[in-house]
Amino acid sequence: MGEITYLLSALSGVLVGFTLGLVGGGGSILAVPLMVYVVGVKNPHLAIGTSALAVAANALAGLASHARAHNVNWRCGGAYALAGVLGAFAGSSAGKAVDGQHLLLLFALLMLVIAALMFRNRGQEGVEGVVCNRDNFPKVTAFGFGTGILSGFFGIGGGFLIVPGLVASTAMPVGRAVGTSLVAVTAFGLTTAFNYALSGLVDWALAGTFIAGGVLGSIGGTALSRRMAAAKGQLSTVFAGLVVVVAVYMIWQGLARLGI
Repeated sequence: MGEITYLLSALSGVLVGFTLGLVGGGGSILAVPLMVYVVGVKNPHLAIGTSALAVAANALAGLASHARAHNVNWRCGGAYALAGVLGAFAGSSAGKAVDGQHLLLLFALLMLVIAALMFRNRGQEGVEGVVCNRDNFPKVTAFGFGTGILSGFFGIGGGFLIVPGLVASTAMPVGRAVGTSLVAVTAFGLTTAFNYALSGLVDWALAGTFIAGGVLGSIGGTALSRRMAAAKGQLSTVFAGLVVVVAVYMIWQGLARLGI
């Protein structure tokens, strides 16, 4: 691979890191198509494994920023992530056995469903000070395990699933869910990357440049996220709009590559 490939990888990382910092998800939604269509990784499974590692590292950087701003519910995020790791390993094992182009197409269709749910619930404010205890713990872990399976199967960090999952299972505000979701995004991404690495489906050099760019992008995205969280419904609208745009693009590209 030439220098231009690594430059494109770094620039793609900046965009992914900014998205992760802004909405707590969408990073992996962007990472896979960027790896395939911009950086030029021909094997979708290699793109999935490499981007999973990069997104996990970038999510960790975003998590540090949110933690400094006291925007992470560690108890809820930890419970959600622990349950989801088991699902992510099982899902990623299944995903490796499915044709990469079909995975991308199915993923894009799922994104449209999630976007519709986010638009419907964008006016909800949530409840500050939510505590995860034995009353809501089963619901939190059930959502965590379910989104972990989907995250692993599609080879994504899963923030666009985790944010609404946290809101639904705990009633926390979406702004708080954005920061908290990065605990699970990091855990799911590392689990998926580890599983793909066992099959030799991670390009470590590309992941390194992607991560470097993502760390820079996450700083600006996190700062903007804190400002937007104060406006009712605005963050959810941006989140859902991003998902729709990328989903439509992926469907268009996926159908073209399948000759449909």
